[in-house]
Amino acid sequence: MQCCPGGSAVKDQINQSTVDVLTEIWQRVLQQPSIHPDDNFFHLGGNDSLADKLFAEITQVLGRELPSATIFRAPTIASLSTLLAKSTLPRFSPFVPLKAGVRNPPILITHGVGGRASFSKLANHIHTAHPVYGIQAKGVDGMEDPYERIEDMASFYLEELDRLQGQGPYILIGYSFGGLVALEMAQRLSSDEKKVALLVLVDTYPDPQCFPLSQRLWLVAKRARGHLAEMKKMPIRTAFAYLARGLKHRLRSAADHGATKPSRLSLAQTTARVKESDFRAMARYRPRFYKGKIRFVRPEYNSYLPNNPTALWKPLASELEVETVPGDHLGMVGEHFESLAAVLTRYVQESIDGK
Repeated sequence: MQCCPGGSAVKDQINQSTVDVLTEIWQRVLQQPSIHPDDNFFHLGGNDSLADKLFAEITQVLGRELPSATIFRAPTIASLSTLLAKSTLPRFSPFVPLKAGVRNPPILITHGVGGRASFSKLANHIHTAHPVYGIQAKGVDGMEDPYERIEDMASFYLEELDRLQGQGPYILIGYSFGGLVALEMAQRLSSDEKKVALLVLVDTYPDPQCFPLSQRLWLVAKRARGHLAEMKKMPIRTAFAYLARGLKHRLRSAADHGATKPSRLSLAQTTARVKESDFRAMARYRPRFYKGKIRFVRPEYNSYLPNNPTALWKPLASELEVETVPGDHLGMVGEHFESLAAVLTRYVQESIDGK
């Protein structure tokens, strides 16, 4: 009978030992003199590169290699210590909690290119009682191969959605590439006679091959003008470097030959791999007519994407509503996330809360 208390004491000692080791690693990586076990990695200034450094040190010190993406599921020393106590990692859902809530249905935000559910600031400024989840792509953890078809992504997320939300209505928001995934999910839910209360595409466009020829030519010219405008703002040496970056990107694998490679489970590796798969998926996908309403949010400024989504999306939906928010394609979810969150809050209130 005394073996149980003794075993518990040993377990507590091991857990505390792991917490102590993790605390030292976090302090070194984040350059923080004091970190509490419940402090959030990202609230302390953590980012992708620091996550890769953190897990590289964990591998070296503790002899346990984990995907850097584990930090999204265990963003505190306490939660990470609990995971390390397990012999194998649990199976993670693609739905990453971004904001707690008490009212159904949950708000689902699909990932952009790269598969990351990186919308925490946006989610925390959506002022409703609904929980917010980001959808993270298969492959971000480096443990599984990413999908290369949007249809496969949609099928996988809908199967998992049954565990999170057994019935509708459904709230789907997709940013950029993620809008295509959200659209396909909405198509399938509607085909199964399930209610999609809200579908929002945030500056989403399919592959340019889906555009009419005149729009494709216009888009090429617009992007060229955008690059030239950026170069005119730069000193001549910087402009040449800017011009050369595209070539360097294509030659990256050759330039890196013989260099030390990061871990196959690092975010630097897994995100790049998922991005490649996402671009292949986008090139293959052809949007179908959607019988419901699409709410489209566009930025006020856009150098490399169409200014007016109506020409493309109006023929593809029963109803299309377009709204503009501050910023450009990246800025609308970056420094201007509060404006986008205010629009999304209003959409949820109108569609679900009846306000």
